[in-house]
Amino acid sequence: MEFKTSIGKSTPDKIYVHGYDLTEDLIGKITLADMAFLGAKHRKPTENESKMLNAILVAICEHGFTPSSISTRLTYLGAPEAVQAAVAAGLLGAGTVYLGAMEYVAEMLQKAFKKHGEDKEIQELASIVIKERKENGLQLPGFGHPMHKPEDPRTTKLFEIAKELGFFGKNSKLLKEIHRQFCESKGKTVTLNAVGAIGAIMSDMALDYKVVKSFAVASRAVGLVGHIVEEIEYGRKESIGQQIYDYVERNTDYTG
Repeated sequence: MEFKTSIGKSTPDKIYVHGYDLTEDLIGKITLADMAFLGAKHRKPTENESKMLNAILVAICEHGFTPSSISTRLTYLGAPEAVQAAVAAGLLGAGTVYLGAMEYVAEMLQKAFKKHGEDKEIQELASIVIKERKENGLQLPGFGHPMHKPEDPRTTKLFEIAKELGFFGKNSKLLKEIHRQFCESKGKTVTLNAVGAIGAIMSDMALDYKVVKSFAVASRAVGLVGHIVEEIEYGRKESIGQQIYDYVERNTDYTG
């Protein structure tokens, strides 16, 4: 049986990744985000693609106490010998509420153009998307935030960078129009959150919606390292994980 891959291979004195010489073409010359792009597109990013992707990954790398970071801290409390388990625990929460929405936004936008073509006006296409999702009992992903109201500062910055670098295209315009019509129908401003913006921008970078969330997972893994480091710095007895455990223990009724 023969297994084939174009991702990487090694010889006694060389290592190749997607056709590039690892030591001569990649190490010291591209960023970790660029490596992620290389894996998704099988080529190194352009300068603007690199800037945009790095901006996106920085935007979602860290956001304080979330279910993801708390899961990491609690897992580290129980298994300090397995840092990888603590990071993995935090990544398991990358679902529809945190991080996952970017995939669903990208899917919504990409499928809208695939189904209805690109000859419709953005206003008309946005109306069709809203109508179809309502008829199918589907929510509009990418809207709302528990803290950032009426505007997510990350969204504003990312769209600003996307315009500067040439990645504010049809998908971003469609999402902005969907947002406008949605807010109009609600009679109030609903936050267009950062993961929504990222789903649109990454679609304008020609990334398939199926891999969009993978970038978020990679970014969040980096951020979770900081939470583990802080637990180490606090010391086990004063760690956030221990404080959460102690609080639950004190406030649990075992009488049934």
